[in-house]
Amino acid sequence: MDFNTWFEGIKNTFLRCFVAEERYMLLLEGIGVTIKVALLAIALGLVIGFLIALCNLSKSKPLNIIGKIYTDVIRGTPSVTQLMIIYFVVFASVSLEKWIIASFAFAINSGAYVSEIIRAGILSIDKGQTEAGRSLGLNAKQTMFSIVVPQAVKNIFPALCNEFITLIKETAIVGYVGLMDIQKAGDFIKSATYEAFMPLIATAIVYFVLIKILTVTLGKLEARLRKSDMR
Repeated sequence: MDFNTWFEGIKNTFLRCFVAEERYMLLLEGIGVTIKVALLAIALGLVIGFLIALCNLSKSKPLNIIGKIYTDVIRGTPSVTQLMIIYFVVFASVSLEKWIIASFAFAINSGAYVSEIIRAGILSIDKGQTEAGRSLGLNAKQTMFSIVVPQAVKNIFPALCNEFITLIKETAIVGYVGLMDIQKAGDFIKSATYEAFMPLIATAIVYFVLIKILTVTLGKLEARLRKSDMR
């Protein structure tokens, strides 16, 4: 097989997979769904993670128990199982859009990991910082939010970035609840054309580009945070 024949075959496969019947629109729709689910899940996951981290750090035994049970259960069960429980059981009778319910499921899952990242970041701050805040007349809440948390954010930011990247890749399972995300779009094209290579490679490239953009963006934010340390 010469190069021209090989190239013609690749071109025809590409046209059949993405141009015919405007199947590329499925991938574009999938990108939109993936971004929406990931962004809402990240925002909610940060809130949940912070609250659970405070529970785990609390001196209140009931709050401490709640935090530990939450993290143990969520980290000890598969995310796809959690997604299906949230969608088919918890929100079965609630009229919400599918992508919002999926975001809740991923936020609950991510919150457990984020809570441990935040907890470790807070514990990494020297106790002298807390003592200094209290000596200035700040109460425990003011010391936590004005002194400890701002310093902890810089320490935990790289780990949070990794969690966000992982979360985007984990959204590939939303097809289980009927959402047309990037992975589901690739699967649909594969089933419609009986071509596996091109749709799967396209899916991988789209995920790679999205994650690369996120990585570069978060890297610039981290660099700015580090610059503030040097002033």
